[in-house]
Amino acid sequence: MAHFDYDIAVIGGGAAGLTVSAGAAQLGAKTLVIEKEPALGGDCLHYGCVPSKTLIKSAHVYHTMQRATDFGLPGIELPPVDFSEVAARIKSVIEKIQIHDSVERFCKLGARVEFGSPRFVDEHAVELNGKIVSAKNWVVATGSSSSTPPFPGLDKTPYITNKEIFSLGSLPRSLIILGAGPIAVEMGQAFARLGSKVTIIQRSNQILSKEDKDMADIAMGVMESEGVRFYLGAGIKQIKDLGNERQVEITDAQGEDVTLRASTLLVALGRQANIEGLGLDGIGVKMTNKGIIVDNRLRTNHSHIYAPGDVNGAYQFTHAAGYEGGIVVSNAIFHLPRKADYTWMPWATYCDPELASIGMNEKAAKAAGLDYQIWTEKFADNDRALAEDEGRGKIKMILDSSEKPLGVQLIGPRAGDLLGEWIAILNGKVKLSTLAGAVHPYPTLVEINKRVAGSFFSPKIFSPTVKKGLKFFFNLKGAACDPSSEIR
Repeated sequence: MAHFDYDIAVIGGGAAGLTVSAGAAQLGAKTLVIEKEPALGGDCLHYGCVPSKTLIKSAHVYHTMQRATDFGLPGIELPPVDFSEVAARIKSVIEKIQIHDSVERFCKLGARVEFGSPRFVDEHAVELNGKIVSAKNWVVATGSSSSTPPFPGLDKTPYITNKEIFSLGSLPRSLIILGAGPIAVEMGQAFARLGSKVTIIQRSNQILSKEDKDMADIAMGVMESEGVRFYLGAGIKQIKDLGNERQVEITDAQGEDVTLRASTLLVALGRQANIEGLGLDGIGVKMTNKGIIVDNRLRTNHSHIYAPGDVNGAYQFTHAAGYEGGIVVSNAIFHLPRKADYTWMPWATYCDPELASIGMNEKAAKAAGLDYQIWTEKFADNDRALAEDEGRGKIKMILDSSEKPLGVQLIGPRAGDLLGEWIAILNGKVKLSTLAGAVHPYPTLVEINKRVAGSFFSPKIFSPTVKKGLKFFFNLKGAACDPSSEIR
């Protein structure tokens, strides 16, 4: 039997890697974690989820203060934002959460942490800091980073990505964002609320292109009302560095040439897997331009090498990475052939109003050629939303031909949190009738979930056939008021 230094070694200290490491170590496996950055936590903690949501909250508070009169309060004159203070708050939040992802914590769990850039020398060993380290099982969980498109002039023009945006020394006077995905939309709205003049350029004809257009358009309409300018269906011709400004020349959707200038340029056009320098080619690990190829047990073509998280190019969410990390633990440590199931994978974009989704949206159902029906309810009909001046948006429930849920999308206040009830319902195979009959506290935003389920059953319960039957059996007398007559 071959001898290895470790039972399992994990390359990458982000969500997927740390999930595997914590689980494996606590189960008694001799575990090694290798991270190239100076601290654990990965992109989510340092350059993604945590700093972005912290920034979004600061922008939301500032925006709400500006809207004081909308809530019957005295209007106030606010000073400009000092972004260095916002950046300091972001840093402090990261430091608090970093405690959970510290070397000390993982050492207590039983995992050894090493820092450096490993490179595979064979299928079971890497070279790390001048020495060879071997393991029976390997996990490549190196995540992803912002991709750089080959636009003319971009390589000669200073720009920022999600790695730099949270530590800027001052608030950009103006900001051009290339792309209109979740990062672009979240940051565009946040910086506009803080006082930057924001322009978003998108190649397709809608923002958040994976979402249904009717839902994405609600988010765009709100952002436009807050001063964000959009160029959709635009092609980028040239990017130039003008010293104190960046210039982007585009062809707009009407075929007209437009020249845009801003003090800062943010590139947010997708992600690419972090696979460079790992030596994966040398050991024959199969990859595509999206990332490492894995099966439904997260194994590469070498069954002892796993690749969960962003590095496989599938679902690039922190919660998906954590889920996939659990799949790896089941297979590599318990030796249970557990397969990943993404049927009810939820996701959310934290613009205001938030956009959250689980299962198939209408775009996916249509692409799959399915017969479906749609049921909606508006937040404008939710009493709590009206009380909080949050009546924008709706819930959209999609049912298949057998009237079973295919998916649910929400755009509205706290949509990511409201999706939690649907996560439990859909994963637990709870009937819609159970949701429709469940008692929800009033007034709450979550009542919209019950209401959309109820709207599905209402035509069945209050149908002419049911009314006719009740009248026959119980001698009901019918309507007491004619709605067509004038009430005096």
